[in-house]
Amino acid sequence: MTFQSPKGTFDWLPPRSERALRVREAMAEPARRAGYGYIETPTFEDTALFARGVGESTDIVSKEMYTFQDKGGRSITLRPEGTAPVVRAVLQHGLHNGRLPVKLWYSGNNFRYERAQRGRYRHFSQVGIEALGAEDPVLDAEVISLGVQGYAALGLGGITLLLNTLGCKECRPAYRAALQGFLRGLDLDEATRQRIEINPLRVLDDSRPEVQARLTGVPLVTDHLCQACKAYHEDVRSLLTASGVAYTDDPRLVRGLDYYTRTTFEFVHGGLGSQSAVGGGGRYDGLSEMIGGPPLPSVGWAIGVDRTVLAMEAEGLFGEDPATGTPVQVYGVPLGEEARRRMFLLLAEIRAAGFVADMAFGGKGLKGAMKGADRSGASVALILGERDLAAQAVQMKDLTTAEQTEVPLAQVVEALKGKIQ
Repeated sequence: MTFQSPKGTFDWLPPRSERALRVREAMAEPARRAGYGYIETPTFEDTALFARGVGESTDIVSKEMYTFQDKGGRSITLRPEGTAPVVRAVLQHGLHNGRLPVKLWYSGNNFRYERAQRGRYRHFSQVGIEALGAEDPVLDAEVISLGVQGYAALGLGGITLLLNTLGCKECRPAYRAALQGFLRGLDLDEATRQRIEINPLRVLDDSRPEVQARLTGVPLVTDHLCQACKAYHEDVRSLLTASGVAYTDDPRLVRGLDYYTRTTFEFVHGGLGSQSAVGGGGRYDGLSEMIGGPPLPSVGWAIGVDRTVLAMEAEGLFGEDPATGTPVQVYGVPLGEEARRRMFLLLAEIRAAGFVADMAFGGKGLKGAMKGADRSGASVALILGERDLAAQAVQMKDLTTAEQTEVPLAQVVEALKGKIQ
């Protein structure tokens, strides 16, 4: 029997896996420069954390979570999103009792039982940032700008930033009532009608065309904002404009999680079809209280590594060669047992000098080892046999020109520096 990866999952394999690493590093670097520290939370958590934090009316909690009982009879869920675990960790370890805001970034896999399709997987990777403990439009603008900087560093030109506000606990009830009144008059299926009573915003987030077609004339949250939320949203917008960040106002934009308040945003890309969102986030001022903590106004985002790679591929940013990491530069060809031992030590010196180096393993002869050198993509092969050992030298072969010279072992690193730029 040959095992396959579970449906809806996939393996990142080299050299394409280097693309995922590139996305993670590019999105995290602006956050590091802004003082965000790295956090890593468990892959699974207490189920109640997501039921209370993400919201029982969401598709994530009601349909998509991987939940099971562990051997102690506890209900455990594989992490479907990263924010609630970060807030839990901040509260558990008392980080909110120190300097605020607490600035954190993370990277990891999440799991949702969704209908598997290109760009939507049951196992997916995200990079995210969270700034916890401050209610300030400047912080919202910073968080959004850091995402924009990450995408710019990747060279993505097709990203559009959608921006909205969802109001606060003061003005949301009036909007909720207006929205419910409108939705109750529509011809919707029973499950959607139930959602109207639990959290009507979820209906706006329903991607089914038949639902979206019925939402013409739906009340907009921007028409029901209190003065404080209007002023806050205008501050965010003006700060983004002043910093050169382009955005599109989208008054129907909501997010798929219940904890969002005020600022909400999404990064979309036109080259991905129906799965156009590559990242998004917003402010979640009430999440800490939802999971038993003190008030801790916060804002953050998460970007999908998988979809961002697809967006970069759609723009042709990787060229024809799928590799984005550094290819092998030097390939060792040892001939004989003693040569293998000496080549092992020589490659350690070469790698310490900053070169990417590999060698033939398994006692291959010259012909087989040179095939390995060609396949590696290296530009230089180092051939070491018994005569070379006796002379304390190595044969350095340029794999592009086939030119071969003898170089003393003690001078190999310097010779490579002159040959490989």
